[in-house]
Amino acid sequence: MAQADPTTGRPHGRRALLRGTAAAGAALSLPLLGAAAPAQARRGRPSADWGVQAGDVTAFSGLVWVRSDRRARMLVETSATETFRNPRRWHGPLVGPKTDFTGRTALHGLPAGEQIHYRVTLADPDDPRRTSEPVYGTFRTAPHRRRDVRFLWSGDLAGQGWGINPDRGGYPLFAEMRGLNPDFFLNSGDTIYADSPIQERVELPDGGVWRNVTTEEKSKVAETLAEFRANFRYNLLDRKLRDFNAQVPWIVQWDDHEVLNNWYPGEILDDDRYTVKDVSTLAARSLRAFSEYFPVSTLRPGNDDGRVHRVVRHGPLLDVFVLDMRAYRNANSPGRQPDDTQGILGERQLEWLKRELSRSRATWKVIASDMPLGLVVPDGKTDYEAVAQGDPGAPLGRELQIAELLRHIKHRRITGTVWFTTDVHYTCAQRYDPDRAAFKDFAPFWEFVSGPMNAGGFAALELDGTFGPDQKFVKAPTRANTPPTEGGQYFGQVDIDGSTGELTVRLREEGGAVLFTKVLQPGRVGQ
Repeated sequence: MAQADPTTGRPHGRRALLRGTAAAGAALSLPLLGAAAPAQARRGRPSADWGVQAGDVTAFSGLVWVRSDRRARMLVETSATETFRNPRRWHGPLVGPKTDFTGRTALHGLPAGEQIHYRVTLADPDDPRRTSEPVYGTFRTAPHRRRDVRFLWSGDLAGQGWGINPDRGGYPLFAEMRGLNPDFFLNSGDTIYADSPIQERVELPDGGVWRNVTTEEKSKVAETLAEFRANFRYNLLDRKLRDFNAQVPWIVQWDDHEVLNNWYPGEILDDDRYTVKDVSTLAARSLRAFSEYFPVSTLRPGNDDGRVHRVVRHGPLLDVFVLDMRAYRNANSPGRQPDDTQGILGERQLEWLKRELSRSRATWKVIASDMPLGLVVPDGKTDYEAVAQGDPGAPLGRELQIAELLRHIKHRRITGTVWFTTDVHYTCAQRYDPDRAAFKDFAPFWEFVSGPMNAGGFAALELDGTFGPDQKFVKAPTRANTPPTEGGQYFGQVDIDGSTGELTVRLREEGGAVLFTKVLQPGRVGQ
C-alpha cells in the first residue's frame, strides 16, 4: 500500500511508478565526477544517457524529450501499465547536430486523468535493428473532471557557483520533491546560470570546502550556442534530477540567468568576461538551447521562432498562465516614467494575457510570473530590475502595465487568480490589498515566492506600497550568497481539493519542513 503524505493524507506513489523509475535509473548512470558530455561518435548502438523528460502535459497530450549520443531516430511507446502490453507507438524525429542531438515527440489522443507509462528507444537511422536500451518515464495526464491536483514550484538552479556537490548527493531537493508525487513541476525560471561559472572548489565561510562537479564549458560564462547548450546539459549530470524528470512533467519558463544577470533586449555589455557584447545575440542563442533542452509546446527545437508565454490547461480546476517578463521588456531604469506601454510584458503579451484570463473557465488561474510584483529588486544604484521601483505612490513605469492588468481582472470579475514566482532567493507570501494601496482599482490577491533550489541565499527585499502588499510570511538569510550548506533552499507545494475546490499553498524548505500554509477558497474575493 502506498504511504500517505502526512500533510494531506494523499498517497505518495504507485507501485508501477516506482518500478518504472527504477528501470529508468538503471539506464541513466553517468559519473558524477569528471563528468564530461558523452561522446558524439562511438561504435555500437545509440545511447540516451541524459534520461527522458515530459512537459506541458494536458488532459489529452504531452511532449516527451530525449537526447542521443549520435544521430538517431526517436521512437516512443506508451502504455497504461508498466508491462507495455499492447503499447501505442509514436515515430519521433531524426535527432542530430542541428538540435544538439535532442528531440521530442508530441503525444496526442491520450486518456484524461490516467497514468501514462512511456519508454523511449533510439534507433540507428542507417540500421534500424541497432537500437538503444529503452529509457523509461511516466506522467499523469490532467483530469477531464474535477479531481485532486498537486503541483510544486521553485527556481534558481546552480547559481552563484554552487553546483552539483557530490558531498550532498548532487541536488537533494529533487529527491524530496519527487517523493511528494506531484502532477507537475512549475519551474519559474533561472533554470541555468549561464553567467555563473562552476569551479571545482569553493571556500565556505566556516572554513570548509564546497566541491563541485564541473565541465570545461562551465568554467566560463556562456557566449556561444555550444556553451549555452552545455549549461543545460550540466544540470542533467545530476542523477536525482534525471530521476525526477522521469517521474514528474515540467511546465517551464525562463528569466535572466538563462542569459545573464538582469538582462534586457538591446543591452550592450560592459563586462570584461564577455567577448560578445550584444545581449540580444546572447539571448537568441540561449533561447535556442532552452527550446532544445525543455519540451515546451510553443517552442520548436532548431528554430528561432516561438515564444515562452503560453497557457497550459490542467483540467476544470486549473489553468497555468506562463509569463515571459524578460524577452519583451524595456530597458531597466529608475522606473518613474508616467507613460509606459512596453513595460515588462510588452503590449502584445499583455493583451494576450488579458484575453486568455477572460476566456478561462478554470476555478483557479495560476499566473506563473518569473519576477515578483511588489518586491523592490534593484539593478545597480539607480535602476530597477522587476516591476516595483520603491516609490509607494501611484503606478509609474512598469507598474502601469500591472495596474492595467489588475484593473482588467477586477472589472471582468475574473476570480481565482494567484501569482507564483521565484527569482529573489528566499521564500515569502504577501496579500495585495487595495485598502493598503496607492492604486486601489483591483481585487485582493495573493503572491507566493519560493526558491532557490540549489543556489545562494539572499536577504529579504523591501516592499513597494503601490499595490498594497501585506507580507504575511518571510524567511530569508541576513547576508548575501549564503551557501546551500547553511539551508535556505526552498520550494512550494500547491494542492487543489477536487471536491471542494480549495487551494492550499505550502511553503517548504529542504529537509521536509513546512514553513507556512495558506488555504484559499474558490470563487471568493478578498480572502
